[in-house]
Amino acid sequence: MIMTQERAFLKSREQLQAIEAYVEEASSQGERIDKVERELFSQLLLIGQTLLTGFVAAQGDGDAGPTLEQEDRTLRRSEARHTRRYLSIFGELTISRWVYAEREGQKVEAAPLDARLSLPADEFSYVLEDWQQRLCVKESFHEAVTSLRALLGVAPSERAAEQMNQRLTRHAERFHLHRGTPPSKEEGELLVATADGKGVPMRRPLPERVRTGPRRGKGEKANKKQMAYVGAVYSIDRYRRTANDVLEEVQRRERRKDRPAPQHKRVWAEMTRVREGEPCAGRVQLFAELAVACHERNPRHEKTLICLLDGEAGLWSMREQWLGYSVGVLDLFHVLERLWLVAHCLHPEKSRAAEAYVTHHLRLLLEGKVGYVIGNFKRLINEQQVRGAQCKAVQAVITYYENNREHMRYDEYLAAGYPIGSGVAEGACRHLVKDRLEQTGMRWTVAGAQAMLYSRAIYLNGQWDDFLEYRIQSEQNALYRRSAA
Repeated sequence: MIMTQERAFLKSREQLQAIEAYVEEASSQGERIDKVERELFSQLLLIGQTLLTGFVAAQGDGDAGPTLEQEDRTLRRSEARHTRRYLSIFGELTISRWVYAEREGQKVEAAPLDARLSLPADEFSYVLEDWQQRLCVKESFHEAVTSLRALLGVAPSERAAEQMNQRLTRHAERFHLHRGTPPSKEEGELLVATADGKGVPMRRPLPERVRTGPRRGKGEKANKKQMAYVGAVYSIDRYRRTANDVLEEVQRRERRKDRPAPQHKRVWAEMTRVREGEPCAGRVQLFAELAVACHERNPRHEKTLICLLDGEAGLWSMREQWLGYSVGVLDLFHVLERLWLVAHCLHPEKSRAAEAYVTHHLRLLLEGKVGYVIGNFKRLINEQQVRGAQCKAVQAVITYYENNREHMRYDEYLAAGYPIGSGVAEGACRHLVKDRLEQTGMRWTVAGAQAMLYSRAIYLNGQWDDFLEYRIQSEQNALYRRSAA
């Protein structure tokens, strides 16, 4: 049986006196400060556990009498107290209380003490869940659990931490839909939407994991990847530049100090998965959410909407369907990558000649002379300056530019102060997906990957505390049909 509050207070005073005695002895022995610091923290955790135990004891045992009226039912008190485990940041507590059901042995329908304490649905405290998942969104479940256990002496298992992440993010979509809009005075002149795809290494189904020989066969890959579509919406002030300004930035590989910063950037990610028995394409889901976010932040279309994408045809199709009123801009860095491919068909890599070739043609593109650049590349093929694999590479670049020519009016974009590089989307893919989901040896299920993408996006958006409060309120209302106190 849990100790009374009076006994808990008495024990905590004894523990505090023991700490004071330890500090006095450590002082006389000349103990190293870091050792004293660690011991103090360990002892303070024990005091915290004692006081938390006393707090629970003061709330009683949940005895509401032999029966408990609930809506149109009469519930009966259990014949004996039931216990439940509660793992807090201070350690484990065993809570003993009376519970109520229609008949003994049937499902528990009410536990008054649980409601009084606002206990969570599972055995882990909301604070422990918070601290554990803050670590999980940044490092592997193994490292996160190990780190928390090293700090507190308690932590869930790796599997429990992974399941915790999936339970936590069941509330993520609803939270995302209930997000507020940034204050209009803090928004930039332009609204920008951008999207990109990044492969996530997936676990193979069990039959596919069984090898039929000592080595993989020809063409058999070590793992499969499934695309995660990452999108971002942000606002930014206009930034008018010339072709020379952009060339200087590209050559110096350094951001200009006067460049405006994105405001209220919000990232999100979706994977293709089955929802309510039907397959739901991640790309479609992402663009639907981008469209909602753009409408909420720009309901009267007073701001020009820029949609920055790479050359993937599927993304442009989604943009036409969901953000058709936007100004479509092909990401300059994908254009630049292909200029280097052509340059290296003619000149050695890292040569000044290759660099000069790229600089010349990039200037032409920035001045709106896309047709001239395409014509130059066609002449390389017609005059047989490139052959074989090099010819195919140049033709692929020509096709890429021709397919996306409508979105390469860089002279107009620069004059209007529009962004022309999708660094935000590239950065989001790296931070949101690659830095966490592509760590060495990681393999994911769709459910696990999507849960991590949701929780990591919320964390990177700076919405973690608001999300946790929303999640707690939602769960408390579901458990006890009221909001948490």
